[in-house]
Amino acid sequence: MKLGKVKYERKNEALQHVVDVLFKVAKENKINFWKRVAEDLLKPARKRIAVNTSKIEQVANDNDNVVVCGKVLGYGTLTKKVTVVAYQFSDSAVKSIESAGGSVMSIQDFVKKNPKATGVRIIE
Repeated sequence: MKLGKVKYERKNEALQHVVDVLFKVAKENKINFWKRVAEDLLKPARKRIAVNTSKIEQVANDNDNVVVCGKVLGYGTLTKKVTVVAYQFSDSAVKSIESAGGSVMSIQDFVKKNPKATGVRIIE
């Protein structure tokens, strides 16, 4: 698939599928939010975002939906009940989020649940 004049393809087929779904949903719903998430996921792995649970604790409020365009790491404590959506999670991050009463979701599952991206924000 092409985005403007830039061709995007990744060797990681799972990531490529997620990006394709995001671009499709963004176009169908005319939502730039998912387009931005897809573009961030297309960055090289070394430039992709990694967020610790301590950063989520600082930025998010209770019952927030937050999207991380990369990987969530488990450094720090999390006391807020949040839904964290990301491409990847470390095991310690999943334990930390779920022990605080929150939940983790893959980007692909969350897009199906909330294609209009209402009440969602990106954490970098």
